[in-house]
Parts: sequence; structure tokens; C-alpha cells
Amino acid sequence: MFGEDDIVRSHKGRAELIFNIVIASFIIILIRLWYLQIYKGDEFYKYSVQNRLRKETVKAPRGMIFSRNNQLLVQNVPRFDAIVVPQYLTNKKETLSKLAQILGMSVKSVNGILRKNSYQARYRPIIIKKNISRKEVAVIETENSKMPGVSVQTFISREYADKEIGSHALGYISEISQQQIPTYRERDNYHYRLGDFIGQAGIEKNFDLELRGVDGYQFMEVDARGRMKRLIGGKNLFAGIENKPATPGSNIRLTIDRDMQKTAYESLEGKVGATVAVDVNSGEILAMVSRPSFDPTEFSRGLTAKYWKKLSQDEFKPMTDRTIQEHYSPGSTFKTFTAMAALEEKIVTATQEVMCPPTFRLGRRVYHDWKRNGHGMTDVYKSLRRSVDVYFYKIATKLDIDVLYKYAKQFGFSTKTGVPLAREIPGLLPNKEWKLKKTGEPWQKGETLSCVIGQSYVLATPIQLAMAYATIANGGKLLQPHLIKEIFSSDGTIKKKFTPKVVNTVTVSDDTLGHIKRGLYEVVNHRKGTAWWYRGRGIRMAGKSGTSQVRSMSKKELFSRCVDMPYKDRHHGIFVAFAPFDNPKVAVATVVEHGCSGSGAAAPVVRNVIETYMKKYEPELYGKYEKEDKENARRIYLTEKRKREAAAALKKEKEETTEGGE
Repeated sequence: MFGEDDIVRSHKGRAELIFNIVIASFIIILIRLWYLQIYKGDEFYKYSVQNRLRKETVKAPRGMIFSRNNQLLVQNVPRFDAIVVPQYLTNKKETLSKLAQILGMSVKSVNGILRKNSYQARYRPIIIKKNISRKEVAVIETENSKMPGVSVQTFISREYADKEIGSHALGYISEISQQQIPTYRERDNYHYRLGDFIGQAGIEKNFDLELRGVDGYQFMEVDARGRMKRLIGGKNLFAGIENKPATPGSNIRLTIDRDMQKTAYESLEGKVGATVAVDVNSGEILAMVSRPSFDPTEFSRGLTAKYWKKLSQDEFKPMTDRTIQEHYSPGSTFKTFTAMAALEEKIVTATQEVMCPPTFRLGRRVYHDWKRNGHGMTDVYKSLRRSVDVYFYKIATKLDIDVLYKYAKQFGFSTKTGVPLAREIPGLLPNKEWKLKKTGEPWQKGETLSCVIGQSYVLATPIQLAMAYATIANGGKLLQPHLIKEIFSSDGTIKKKFTPKVVNTVTVSDDTLGHIKRGLYEVVNHRKGTAWWYRGRGIRMAGKSGTSQVRSMSKKELFSRCVDMPYKDRHHGIFVAFAPFDNPKVAVATVVEHGCSGSGAAAPVVRNVIETYMKKYEPELYGKYEKEDKENARRIYLTEKRKREAAAALKKEKEETTEGGE
């Protein structure tokens, strides 16, 4: 039998083991408590705090856009979106039914939006309806306690002060698409996400990074259902949780003059076309308008299917920027550069007269002048003033197409101007090498006859025409057009300033440029000039009208009334001018699609834009010229009156003599 001592000794080892295990367990628990409470205390404290908080992105206010005279063209306005956070969505069926009723939507469509965005994290808000009314905002906020997970998100959208006016140049913003995200992330080194708005066209697109700013974030305390209790300022209980304020985007001051822009737009009322006005000495774009147009605010608010259908089904393509994305045969406005090449190559002199009958024959083909009876003896000045086709046909027989290419190319034809807008096209200026590559056939002499009058292969955009004539006006410097004067921060600090850039200095003599300028002056200010009736008062412009055929025409069609033709067969009307003639400041080009004539359709638009410029920037000179023009008009009237009276007296005298003789 074992005694008590033996029993104690036999259990002593076990007791010590159990004791050691208990002590070790307490030590492990203490270590773990120290680890959690002391070593990791701050970190887990933040986690516990963050479970009570929701981190909300604070969108950076997009930079504003101003005119050259500091008039606000594009600004930010609040927009309200109804959102759902799936993480906090309880009583789903009841909540979504109530939300759908408030928003005037079907429950099916609300569920569809949630399913479409189901791939994203449940704590991320999903926009159910954009741009909700203030009434809908008020109802949602009032019923918020009954709709956990539903709230209103304030969003800053864009508002364009002049709506359709100049919208192609300003562009628009809209939500980034799934397809755009990878490309834009790589391009901008910025983590774009669905729901982000980016510039999609115009200035908004090309200067998107400068305008967008840097987003911030803020924390808010929420209850178990995700409803906001209060905003957190990073103090007291929540020390260490810091909000990050958003950094506003930079503002942009454009070169655009708002008054000239409005004048151009209103002058194109009822027409399809484009107008570009530039400062001839700096390349600054003063007006840039394309019609028909669109309202960019509609894109910022969230484009509706109805409005998009209206735009996409319009046969005149309102989304196309005709100033840079459409090219046209320049017609007679190109004769200016043919005459320049002929003078430089000594093919003619300025005063040398050439007989210009109604037609010109080359081989078996007969080329007709626009005037049925021809023009008779014609020099360079008259060839421009009266736009004499046969004069240029005769020049074409002596002017090689490659030589014409050499001179016209210097003025920017067939080259993108470099304006900071997307999808600009270069136009076309043919030569022998181009045709051989394009068709595999050599150049034919008859093709030169069509090109010298701005038809056939020759194509130019309105902005190219404006810059080419600006080059003539300033004495031979081809400038790069630009739209931005400066980029500046919200506190007014200038971040970047844009200065004139000379692209090319043409190798054309001053004498030749002088002869060309005189010819262009006579187009408008000579009584037999093609634009005499549209010269206006007080502006002293010089320019060239052009009628651009859209298809080949028979002799009968050529001399028929353009307005009687089907709309799509009518000629385009083009007019390009600069002013004032003595000291040019501004050049303007206008194209009116199917306008029939440059003088009748396009010249009034150019005149109005130049008149706006002169009244605003050269008021004294405008007043002086206007007074002189009125006096000149009075002299012309009195002269014509005397001629009519003399003719009437002579007729009466003849009648009396005849009666007396009988």
C-alpha cells in the first residue's frame, strides 16, 4: 500500500506541469494583450475609429475659363445625384421601391443600375440618377432615416455661359468610359475610375490636366446604417484622422473675344458654315464659330438619350467643328496665291494686260469664265477685283503645278496649323509627286487649270484660309494660331503665358505682296469689285470672295441660278478678308456651305465680325473711316445722279430733235 507521501510524490510532477502551463498561458495572454494594447494600440485604435467613419472623395473644383476680356465663359455649378451605398442598404425591396417612386423611375431600372455596378466594392456609392431636382433632394433628405444606404451626393458640373456659341472650341466634359480608362491612366499617370469626368473635346480636353486639379477627401462619422452623423475635423477623439482638402484646377484665359464670337455666331444664323477671326500680328484667335452647334452643358449634366438622338441624327452634323475638321475647295480665294506665284516667277507683271474672252480652250476641252461675256483686257488687279477665271487659265499654261505648290505651301496650305484642338485636318495641296503616289498617273496640264482657281484637288480649312490671309496682311509671317493667353491659379498667379510663334517667313517680295494687297483692296472698295456691295463702313477691309463648286457642272448649269438648284448641289460661299487695309490688325475667314456665292453669303458675316472688332478696339479709326466712307458714298450718289440727269436730258433732246425733223 502507498502512503500519503507516496501519493503526493506521484502527483507532484503533474501539478508542476499544470502549474507551468497555467503560468505560461498567462504570460502568453499578457504578451498578446501588450501586443494588441500597447505595441499595436494606435494602429488598431485607428481601425476601430475608421469602422465608425466613411471616407468621402472631395472632387477638386475644375478651373474656370475666361474670355480675353475676363468675362466668365465656363464655370462650376452644383449638381445633385441620388446615390446608394450597397454596404448600408437594408430592407432592400422596400428602400428601392420608395427611392424609385421619389425619382420617377421603375424599380427594375434601379435594380439594373445596381447590377451593372455590382463588380465594384460594396462601400463605393452607386449613382442611381444624376442631376436630380431640388424637390427630389428635399424628399430624399427628409425620408433619409427610412431609406438606409440612400443619400444625395453633391457634384460640381460645368455651365457654359453662351451655350452653343463657340462650343466646339471650348469643348465639353463627360464621364469617362470603361474603354477610355486604360488609355487615359497611362497617358496622364492618374488613377481614373468610372464616375470621373474628363474633358472630351476642345479646350476642356486638350488642357484637361491643368483644369482638373487634385481631388481631396474628408471623413464623416456614420451610424450602423451608414447614415452620416457628423463631419470629422481630425481633433479630439479622432486625432490622427486628417482630411485632405481638394486643390482647385488652374483657370484659363482665352484669346477669344466674346463680342466677336457672338457676332460671328449670330451672323451665321440659318446657315451651315464656320468663321475664324485672328489677330494678324500675334496669331491669337479672336473668334472661332461653327454652325450648327451643340450645348456643352447638356454633356456635363449627364447627356439624355433624347438630346443625343437629336445631335446624332442631324444631317448637318452639329458635333463637327467645321473650322478645323472640314476642308473645302477654296475657290477664287486661292487665286490670290496663283497671282502671287505668277508675279514672283515673272510670268506676268502687275500692269501687264491679257485678253480674257468668255472661254479658254486647252486641247479638246473648253473652260468657261464665270462671266458669260468675258472680261476683256485684264491685269493682275482686275483679275482679283473681278475674279477673272480666264486670266488664271492662261497663267496655268505657263505655271508648273510644283511651282504653285512651292508658293502656296509657304502660306500654310496642306499643313495643320497647330491650333491646340483635337482632330484638325491638314487639307490638301497637290503636286506631281502626290498624284503619282495617289493614282499612279502623271500630272496633266488640264488639272493645273482647275487648281489655279482653287478647285479640283485643292482643299483648305477655314482656319488655314484665315492664317494664310493674315500672313499676307502682316507682311509675310505665317503664325501658329493659339487660343490660350495664359493659365493662372485661383489666387491669380500666372503659371504659363503664351507668346506668338512664327512658323514660317515666306520668300515673297514686298513688291509682290503690295500688288496682291492692292488687288484685294479693290475687290471690296472698287465699284466693280465682287464684294463692293458688302464693304460696310468704317472698316476698310481688303479681301477675296470665292465660289466653290461641289460637283462638275455643264455649261447650262454653270450659268443657271444657283438658288434654283437642289440644296446639296449649290456652291459653297467663301470670303476671306483683313482690316484695316492701311495697318492690318484682324483677318477673318468664313465658309457658308451651299451659300451659292462668297460675296452674298459669306462676306456679310466677315464684314460684321470686322466691324465689331473696329468699334471695340479701334473706335477712333472706325469713326474716321466711317465719316470718310459716308462722304465718299455721297459723292458717288451725286455723280450717279448727274449722270442719270445728263442721260435723261440727252434722250429728251434726241426725242425733240427727231420730232422736229419729222
